[in-house]
Amino acid sequence: MKPSEMRVKSTEELSKFSQDLQEEVFRLRFRKGAGQLKQTANIRKTQRDLARVKTILVERERSAAKEAK
Repeated sequence: MKPSEMRVKSTEELSKFSQDLQEEVFRLRFRKGAGQLKQTANIRKTQRDLARVKTILVERERSAAKEAK
């Protein structure tokens, strides 16, 4: 998912999406360890999506804190 698509979502949706991605990374890593995962690049793609979501969430927290001051 592109960052521009993620920025349109609400904070609650991004938090839920972040949890889903964390679970997906866990499942993919588990499958890789069991030898059932053929496309190991999916792990890296999912981790990058997770990092993007977390970055957007931190940006929103910082902007909210700035506005509160």
